Amino acid sequence: MQYDPIKRSLGEVFNKSPFLRKTFYRLLDLLLLRAWHIHKELKQWESTVGDNAHILDAGSGFGQYTYWLASRNRNWKIYAVDVKEEQVSDCNTFFQKAGYKNVQFGIEDLTKYQSPSTYNLVVCVDVMEHILEDEQVFKNYAASLKAGGMLVISTPSDQGGSDVHGDDQQSFIEEHVRDGYNIDDIKVKLLRNGFSRVEAKYSYGTPGKISWRLSMKYPISALGYTKAFFIILPFYYLLFYPICFVLNYLDVNIKHPTGTGLIVKAWK
Repeated sequence: MQYDPIKRSLGEVFNKSPFLRKTFYRLLDLLLLRAWHIHKELKQWESTVGDNAHILDAGSGFGQYTYWLASRNRNWKIYAVDVKEEQVSDCNTFFQKAGYKNVQFGIEDLTKYQSPSTYNLVVCVDVMEHILEDEQVFKNYAASLKAGGMLVISTPSDQGGSDVHGDDQQSFIEEHVRDGYNIDDIKVKLLRNGFSRVEAKYSYGTPGKISWRLSMKYPISALGYTKAFFIILPFYYLLFYPICFVLNYLDVNIKHPTGTGLIVKAWK
């Protein structure tokens, strides 16, 4: 399953006005379980810093995590980077119109980008599974963090697989360069590339896997077949979101012995 065409379609719908764009961000925060996990970790980090934090959103995509962080504290300086020129330009336009003077988007290659001892926090969500030269990126993150700075990563684990069970189905990870990280391997890679301490835990345990199918896989698959499902989508979520909300809450607050995702924190 190719995500990019569906992402572009959603972007076109919600990018017609700043209000729709903000609504889109809020919907992503509600629906995406990884956002629940990342927000929990960022709230813990927030309690340890003041107003002068510098943040790198490494692989910013639509800009939803930049928007969430920028809304938490207008004094934080955020540099959000992506390789897609069109997406970076679009985000800069929106954030300028929305009045976020503390945010800048730029085109950067994470395998090359370094800004020595600049950032208190690096946020990396759904990025590392797309980059083959992962250890070089980890080294760049470590070099770019100030002493004591933190990196937070959300990425698939090697416990996930493709979620394909028949010859007529397509994988939701066919755009990835690796199926997922082994929890011990990613710790080793981070420690040998400039980090002094690493914590990793599984996300998308049993509750999360069910929620993901209900909130993401099934509706995205339906949109892949026909855009007419846009009409049905609000009624679909009206029916299933209360279930997903409970499942997401459980996934974020339960320790999982295994899971299809990883939440990794590393300190310089």
